[in-house]
Amino acid sequence: MHRVYLDNNATTPVLPEVLEAMRPYFGDHFGNASSIHHHGQETRAAVERARESVAELLGCRPAEIVFTSGGTEADNLAIFGLVQPGDHVVTSTIEHHAVLNSCKHLQFDDRGIEVTYVPVDGRCLVDPADVRRALRPNTKLVTIMMANNETGVLQPVQEIGRICAEADVYFHTDAVQAASKIPVRVKDIGCDLLSISGHKIHAPQGVGALYVRKGTTLEPRFFGGSHERSRRAGTENVPGIVGLGNAARLALQDLENGEQLAIAALRDRLETAILDKVEAAGVNGVGTPRVPNTANIYFDYIEGEALVIALDLKGLAVSTGAACSSGAIEPSHVLTAMGLRPDRARASLRFSLGKQNSADDVDFAIQLVPASVARLRELSPLYNKTAAVSS
Repeated sequence: MHRVYLDNNATTPVLPEVLEAMRPYFGDHFGNASSIHHHGQETRAAVERARESVAELLGCRPAEIVFTSGGTEADNLAIFGLVQPGDHVVTSTIEHHAVLNSCKHLQFDDRGIEVTYVPVDGRCLVDPADVRRALRPNTKLVTIMMANNETGVLQPVQEIGRICAEADVYFHTDAVQAASKIPVRVKDIGCDLLSISGHKIHAPQGVGALYVRKGTTLEPRFFGGSHERSRRAGTENVPGIVGLGNAARLALQDLENGEQLAIAALRDRLETAILDKVEAAGVNGVGTPRVPNTANIYFDYIEGEALVIALDLKGLAVSTGAACSSGAIEPSHVLTAMGLRPDRARASLRFSLGKQNSADDVDFAIQLVPASVARLRELSPLYNKTAAVSS
């Protein structure tokens, strides 16, 4: 069966160049990067080269990069590493669960930590004025994502960064879905901490990084050796880190070459064709700045999970939202925070393209989606064509 993968916001395939760069570190170059002998020093050099590549992608110093096991750990380290009893945290209602569940834990672990959740509007945008109003004398941290993982909507992080700087409050942004898709420069954002994940940028799963601005002191979450300048104990995942470094280098080249413009054109073509062919459908977050690869489309009168399964049986992989929430009974917290009805939120699918996708892949999706929606609607007691047209 011919298969097309349009779920790159969940994970991306490892690029052949990245895999080849990693391969020696599973074999001959096996040393522990903390060892002082030859075997250790050659892997240490590889780790530091990767650190330089990640730093170049983010526009920071190599010493400001802490390697982690992924975006979730990076988010957790940023939050738990800073916040102390009696502090106040500001976040948004559309954050990834790595941030939301961390903040909920802070609220309910009897340490006297309070969290304010600022809303978004119907376009999936945080209003920086809401962030400013949420600040208190004891606010320690603001954590607002750079790009939403479900809608692709870009948040006004530069303005939020300025607000935090004026108030002398730490600012963390989860840039997992932004890195490699748009330029990410920590100095332009004005953030103190920034998270990325390898498997979102064509590196392997199980590796990520946290940017920590010079002078920002974090309490470690792991206890052991003095790895990563005593910020993250544990023997380094050398093959994964090498993969992340090479993926970061290739991502920077692609940004400089304008490759994301071609992906945006494919995304726009997909949206336009589907909306032309399917009634009672629309794009969530349309009309706002978005990362170039993401389309979140609702199809009224169906269940999104049923459509995901129907398309997968035909060879097309898409999703209803965040991979970590797959199979959840509740509708997307992102879409309901935007004001979507629960039934419309459940009827929404995310299409996310990657650099491996082609115009033929998009045409394949354009061919399958309308027919699959039509078949599911025929089975829905809620659907009638007159109502669909009028909606």
